[in-house]
Amino acid sequence: MNKHASGLKHLTPLAEKKVTWLELFYDLLFVAAVSKAGHVLLHVESGVVPAEYLIKFILIFVPIWWAWVGQSLFVNRFGRDQFSHRIFLILQLFFVLIMTASLSVQFDQYYVPFFIGYIGLRAMTAIQYLSVHKKLEEGHKATARYLGSRFWIGLIVSSFSLFFDSWIRYAVLYAGIAVDIVFPILGRKYLVKSPIQPHHLLERFSLFTLILLGESVISILAVLQTGDLTWQSVLFASITFVLVIAIWWQYFDNVEKKVNKSITTAGQTIIYGHLFIYLSMCMIAASIQLLFLNQLNHFFMLTFIFGSVLLYFFSTSLVFHKYRHVDQRLRFYHLALFLGLARRFLCGGLVRSSA
Repeated sequence: MNKHASGLKHLTPLAEKKVTWLELFYDLLFVAAVSKAGHVLLHVESGVVPAEYLIKFILIFVPIWWAWVGQSLFVNRFGRDQFSHRIFLILQLFFVLIMTASLSVQFDQYYVPFFIGYIGLRAMTAIQYLSVHKKLEEGHKATARYLGSRFWIGLIVSSFSLFFDSWIRYAVLYAGIAVDIVFPILGRKYLVKSPIQPHHLLERFSLFTLILLGESVISILAVLQTGDLTWQSVLFASITFVLVIAIWWQYFDNVEKKVNKSITTAGQTIIYGHLFIYLSMCMIAASIQLLFLNQLNHFFMLTFIFGSVLLYFFSTSLVFHKYRHVDQRLRFYHLALFLGLARRFLCGGLVRSSA
């Protein structure tokens, strides 16, 4: 076993885990959840998206992302396409439907079904870890036992939210979710004993990225269907479509050509970095509709769009930099060039808005 200069391990390639049809179906059901989360950003008051809705968007999106990530990581490390695994996944599909149906900016009205859906998803994943750990070799056993036992702590903390009302209920719920998210980071010494399979994990995250790109395409279609086609709407749709293609090209060019899939780690850069990639892509999809509808004041629109693009750029740079082939890694002048161009366009937009 050799060690890369960056401290990442290079292992002899194993048989690559393939994404199953049931996994693809599982991902498909998250499309509606992601779409409902993104629509929260379309609430406009006095020319801006209120901070309340920006916060609600994040609070809705994080449980969706974490529930999906939790099951994806179990499948990546220990999943097998066998009868028992399929039953667990099918049960989770039921909880996905409950959670998705209850997603709303009116949290209080739908809190109990949302809670049942989210807790059911996470509990199924924790049970899966505990059900397989006795059958694994010692190193893998420690990983499965650690995750299966620690995830219950977050679930128990979140469950106490049922005993409270008002903002305290949500503080307790998200405290449990935060505990759930942090435990894999704290237990990294256990996770490195069962490193992720980069090819399979990147494939799963790439498929979810396609789902979010689809939301941007839907936003473009919404622009074209707002009324009679005009040259302005067609031109706007064409420009935004180029932006979507550029995001697709940049992301998947990295995944397919520039990432060294023989590098194996706990995968935490990929996992947590993609939260910010996905948040930024939802914001970009929402900004396409908001920009065309011209409901936002110019300054907020500029900061919202540029903030979304910058978040996407920094997130993808962070995620892929660690896994790129050495000769493909970004240099400082690449970052300086991009920031220079972004600053130029932003300043130009601000000057126009003040004119």
